[in-house]
Amino acid sequence: MKRISQIIFPFFLLALIGTTSCQPAPVLEPGQTLQLATSAENKVEVTIALTRDASGQFFLSATFTPQLLNMHLYSREIPRNGVDGVGRPTLLELAEGSALKANGEVTESIVSSQSSSFDAEGLLLYPAGPVTLSLPVLLPDGNDWVNDQVIVTYMACDDRGCRAPVQQKPIAIKIPSMGLFQ
Repeated sequence: MKRISQIIFPFFLLALIGTTSCQPAPVLEPGQTLQLATSAENKVEVTIALTRDASGQFFLSATFTPQLLNMHLYSREIPRNGVDGVGRPTLLELAEGSALKANGEVTESIVSSQSSSFDAEGLLLYPAGPVTLSLPVLLPDGNDWVNDQVIVTYMACDDRGCRAPVQQKPIAIKIPSMGLFQ
């Protein structure tokens, strides 16, 4: 019996250590991206990521990628309820009480080389294809990973019509605290 416990105990200890280890500190050098979450609804995939620029500033970004050819999204500049109820803005927002703090304004990057245009109703829209919204953020203090969430809004349309709008959808993320980078 003693011999069996001598054999089993090291395996048990190794299994216990393997399941209780902490999440490693992120390596996020300037220009690198840490993917935090992906969500898809109504033919649009949204990827949430954290990047760091050369000056050390962190950016939370959401890339909205329509899954069908020729689908477009509406500009972040239109009203929340669209124009006369038509369209919805493409938005990236921090959840109320978020551990992240905004450190500037949201900017947009349109992957397509075309410029924004107006559709028949006069709504400002992005060209077909992916759109990335970025928000400079301050990470929370501490030396751990923090559960948080971001809020996204969007509506995708093509020549066949529009998909139902996704409005103020929370997406769960796990973010590193600032102490993990020091």
